[in-house]
Amino acid sequence: MAEQLTQLSATEQLALLRAKKISSRELFDEFWSQHEAQNAALNAVVHTQPERALADCVRADDALARGEWLGPLHGLTMTIKDAIAVEGMVSTGGAEELKAYVPSADAPAVARLRAAGASVYGKTNVPRWSGEIQTYNDVYGTSNNPWDLTRTTGGSSGGAAAAVAAGLTAFELGTDIGGSVRIPAAFCGTFSHKPSHGVISQRGYLSHVGAGATDADINVFGPLARSVEDLQLALDVLAGPDEEKAHAWQLNLPSSRHERLADFRIGTWLDDPACEVDTEIVGMLDDVVALIGKEGASIDSAKPPIDLDESCQLFMSLVYGAMSKSFDYEVGKQLGGWHVDWVTNDEKRAVLRQRWRSYFRDHDVLLCPVMPMTAFPHDHSKPMLNRTVVVNGKERPHLSCMHWLGSFGVAYLPATVIPIGRTTAGLPVGMQIVGPYLEDRTTLAVAAEISSRLEGFVAPPVLQAPPEARS
Repeated sequence: MAEQLTQLSATEQLALLRAKKISSRELFDEFWSQHEAQNAALNAVVHTQPERALADCVRADDALARGEWLGPLHGLTMTIKDAIAVEGMVSTGGAEELKAYVPSADAPAVARLRAAGASVYGKTNVPRWSGEIQTYNDVYGTSNNPWDLTRTTGGSSGGAAAAVAAGLTAFELGTDIGGSVRIPAAFCGTFSHKPSHGVISQRGYLSHVGAGATDADINVFGPLARSVEDLQLALDVLAGPDEEKAHAWQLNLPSSRHERLADFRIGTWLDDPACEVDTEIVGMLDDVVALIGKEGASIDSAKPPIDLDESCQLFMSLVYGAMSKSFDYEVGKQLGGWHVDWVTNDEKRAVLRQRWRSYFRDHDVLLCPVMPMTAFPHDHSKPMLNRTVVVNGKERPHLSCMHWLGSFGVAYLPATVIPIGRTTAGLPVGMQIVGPYLEDRTTLAVAAEISSRLEGFVAPPVLQAPPEARS
């Protein structure tokens, strides 16, 4: 029962709660049992406060007994990425400097989740200052992929994706500056959504000592979940202006451009010499495109008028500035560069964003890869800048795999990731659905339509392994 219940989508769990077929306390107990059974092998959830979460669940049950529904997340148990401040809970950002840091207030996004009725029981693992495509640090160690414990979860929301995949949480709140909710979702077989920049408050983001009071360029907060419906639910709760702006500003994200798959104009960009994609992954992406073409969607395989390498280089130039405070002062000063360089690159970004606006006048979304390979074996032998992976028999640097992520993030575009199946080696593959700025509901609608025609979320094999295999 525990595995079945905790593997349901958050939307399905809420339906059971509202129908009083389960209580919030019973749901928490199921998640906690799953945590105790699975987390030792995964090291996904790194800090917990079960007593506080249980008390929240009891209050939710008492409210429901009085006929009160606390909000759209009433009584759900969840976890939060350890790069996000949670009041009264150790929040490290994966760094030893913060290993004893306990915030006195929730990040605004966390406060929105609580106000909607969610109960937070734990924090999930991240790399140091969320600056890696693998998830490990000197505070909590390494998180393992539930599809193969010898492989990475991806980063930096790696603990989050592993927790969602293994049924340790209803859904998760992560962050993404260079693919940090998209890579782990693709590697662990979950769904995720990188919102348009600025749609969800990113205050309380722990990217360096003293961080959290300002917004980082390119960075966003976004959900990871087991269904598109859960992503939509989370976006509805999380989206909105910061408190200091809310008295004058409102956010009104437009509805999806269409509802039926057959009405969407879909562009595809499945491979590029600038970031060659594994041939098996390209074949799987092609199969999805063929499927939705048969369903009547308009497909355009012409490459967008964007240079993938140029846009990724622009991303790297700007993201180094955004992340410069995550390094010591001298390194950060070198990476951050001069302000005139940032202004120059920001002007280049304005041109790039205009090209995307033109493209999305004739296309509703763009389908593309997430990463050029599946989850790779843990490799902490060298600094990330010196590590390599092999794609189609060719060795390439880790950072050269960022093209399909940074190129869209730097333009502030929304992107939804869905699982589309598994390779012959049994590893998950994700697909990225990119859309026009502030039209998050369009990428989510296309994601829902495509996912309904695929297998959807599948529980990873670690859940079916005997206890001795998990130890």
